[in-house]
Amino acid sequence: MSKNHKLLVKNAKQVVLICSNGEKYLTKHGMNNLSVIENASLVIGRDGLIKAVGPAETIRARFSESSFDKVIDAAGMCVLPGLVDAHTHPVWAGDRVHEFAMKLAGATYMEVHRAGGGIHYTVEHTRAAAALDLLTSLKSRLQRMQRAGTTLVECKSGYGLELQTELKMLEVIEEARSSLPINISSTYCGAHAVPRGKTAAEATEDILQVQLPRLKELMSAGRLQVNNIDVFCEQGVFDLESSRAILQAGKEMGLNINFHGDELHPMNSAEMGAELGSLAISHLEEVTDEGIVAMAKAKTAAVLLPTTAYILRLPQPRARDMLDAGVIVALGSDFNPNAYCCSMPVVMHLACVNMRMSMTEALAAATINAAFALGRSDTHGSLEVNKHGDLLILNATRWEHLIYQLGGHQETIRYVIIKGNIVYDNDKTLDL
Repeated sequence: MSKNHKLLVKNAKQVVLICSNGEKYLTKHGMNNLSVIENASLVIGRDGLIKAVGPAETIRARFSESSFDKVIDAAGMCVLPGLVDAHTHPVWAGDRVHEFAMKLAGATYMEVHRAGGGIHYTVEHTRAAAALDLLTSLKSRLQRMQRAGTTLVECKSGYGLELQTELKMLEVIEEARSSLPINISSTYCGAHAVPRGKTAAEATEDILQVQLPRLKELMSAGRLQVNNIDVFCEQGVFDLESSRAILQAGKEMGLNINFHGDELHPMNSAEMGAELGSLAISHLEEVTDEGIVAMAKAKTAAVLLPTTAYILRLPQPRARDMLDAGVIVALGSDFNPNAYCCSMPVVMHLACVNMRMSMTEALAAATINAAFALGRSDTHGSLEVNKHGDLLILNATRWEHLIYQLGGHQETIRYVIIKGNIVYDNDKTLDL
């Protein structure tokens, strides 16, 4: 065993492993019984992977002959896995702050959409934007997420709705992946809305005959790395039949199915997604009882987005019903011009208050289960040996402060670490 390691985090008041037996996800019982070690230490190797985690005395004895590039004394602090944001739309140009007033005055999501706002407004500005400008704004947003504790984030295209802009967005995501420490799961979302001047059938045909074949070529050539395929399956957007055709085509290209379903109307998206073997379905504010049962049976993750229900004043996703049925529940911020939230701690707080999740359920949903929803729970989402050394250190004696303090993460997160490297050192944390 090598005696030189990248990082030792020692003497933490608590180390929250989340799970400790290689679980790929947790359901209701496991989410309420997280693995936590008191007075513990953790070692990250030069390859950025966790080499050991356990009681401080055990680690001290085992590594007494070892050297470390960096040692953090976490006495009185808590260590958690890096947070995972399982649903974001972070690549766009333009500003939709004016729509907030419309929503406050009572306009619905689809009313804003039909008035020329919403996705179409963003599409117009994103099509016109230079790739470099999109990259600059994307990096800034991802860095904000990172400071709030996110170390793995899903990033969607979807504000192009035609080949060139969709590829421009995916290339920008690819560039961010190679130039920032934050881990990225890339999603093609060309079926985010029906482009102006086209019918849904024409848009579906363009995706199947033009966009996906070109995407496949670029992926095969190694020029793009795309992980997931997404469709907005909704009344007035892409119906069940069109959604099924697009998702199946993506699956045949090797993409994980991870799509928007049952948000504004009960479309039976959950049932269809489960049948297709979807890795995850997002939103689900209007999911049916049958859809919940189907997702539980198929082990399709539910990515719940409390920010969306909050800002659009929608019914809250039925987290308790899903948990009771054995569904794998994950969380995402839904960061986009309509729901501008970069903070998974705020998302977890909303999940607890508005969706009636416990704090342990919310943390599991924002770590191991969110990683599962992105097909990454073998490497991310818990603090286990041979997983990525991605973690947060809180200036607090109990991990629950990250959720309990609404908007308090700026003063609570002391360090954000990715693959053993300190990517955020916040010397302005406050003692509790």
